[in-house]
Amino acid sequence: MTKGDLVGAISSKAGITKVAAEKALSAFLEAVTSTLKKGKKVSLVGFGTFGTAKRKARKGRNPRTGAEIKIAASRVPKFKPGKTLKNAVK
Repeated sequence: MTKGDLVGAISSKAGITKVAAEKALSAFLEAVTSTLKKGKKVSLVGFGTFGTAKRKARKGRNPRTGAEIKIAASRVPKFKPGKTLKNAVK
């Protein structure tokens, strides 16, 4: 499902225009992104929790040359599905 497909599904299920659905989806994504940037979590009961995880610095290999490279420490987004979502997908 693409973003356009999701906008279409939201507009039909909520009974709103595609323009309004696009604005709502964009606002949701911006809110989640800004919250994660601050290092906080976003919990949607039954659906899941968006959060961040820290990755340590590590060594890797360039697949083309085989040379060893350093990969810097970073913070990455993560998602933990809720019980309702897990049961719906089963």
